Amino acid sequence: MSDPVPYSRIGVLGAGAWGTALALTALAAGRQTLLWAREDEVLEAVRHTRRNPFLPDVTLPENLNVTDILNEAAASEALLVAVPAQVLGIFLARLAPMLAPGTPLVICAKGIEKDTGRLMHEVAAEAAPGAVITMLSGPSFARDVARGLPTAVTIAAGEDVAARLQQSLNTPVFRPYASDDVVGVALGGAAKNVYAIGCGVVEGLGLGENARAALLARSFAELARLGEALGARRETLVGLSGLGDLVLTATSISSRNFSFGVELGRGKTQAELDTPGHPLAEGVATAPALVKRARQMGVELPVAEAIADLISGTLPLGEAVMRLMSRRLKAE
Repeated sequence: MSDPVPYSRIGVLGAGAWGTALALTALAAGRQTLLWAREDEVLEAVRHTRRNPFLPDVTLPENLNVTDILNEAAASEALLVAVPAQVLGIFLARLAPMLAPGTPLVICAKGIEKDTGRLMHEVAAEAAPGAVITMLSGPSFARDVARGLPTAVTIAAGEDVAARLQQSLNTPVFRPYASDDVVGVALGGAAKNVYAIGCGVVEGLGLGENARAALLARSFAELARLGEALGARRETLVGLSGLGDLVLTATSISSRNFSFGVELGRGKTQAELDTPGHPLAEGVATAPALVKRARQMGVELPVAEAIADLISGTLPLGEAVMRLMSRRLKAE
């Protein structure tokens, strides 16, 4: 049986650190790659210095093409969409009229829409109904991917599209695994950012490794409980895009969400941390959205609720641990 035919032309929409890292991966896999940049300063920097301010230590190859013309990138055979989660719906509504029917849209954002509680694939399906909606997620810091360090991710789509995307992005150091569990991959990538903030708070408070391990385990139990209610498969949630991504994001100071939690645990407020120069922590907007979606499904998420309340300032730091530790005793 022959291998699936890869997509020859890949467009990457969004020239932040993650989008640029994915563009480098597609290029290394032998694909003709076009990176779309919204920011003029990024476009000019890439064209004239072969550096992206979001990845300043990485020199971009000359054959990585960059554009600020969206419909030019939209003409690619498959599109990797690496824009922030909270603007995904607006962006795709603008993009949709430019797409050929059946174009694979690989959603690379990790989050939940804050006003609706919708997962990223649900947002995309409504905004671009003529496209084939796909999710890419997993334990993957953009910096490491851009530097060519070994990484494995999950691509979730229908079997034929997932297999073609695997072939399109596979390199000796970037290994995509195929799945058809779009819900599980979308949920795992979103929820882990919230729980990473919580683990960062534990670190910032100086509560020790035992507390962080306990919180990590209970966080995954919540993720699995909500996943089951939404129809996700447990094997997806214990895989790369669930547990794997959670462990990476909730244990490394390189994680924006973990780092945000550390500062929160040291007494800083969301307002102090939400300033120019601080990198975006998607878990801030995702936390209340995750809680909202769980309540819609009748699922209790005490850890996520505490994290959301900590971020909003309605739960003082000193009371957060007591809220969780004083819950009614029960079986694991």
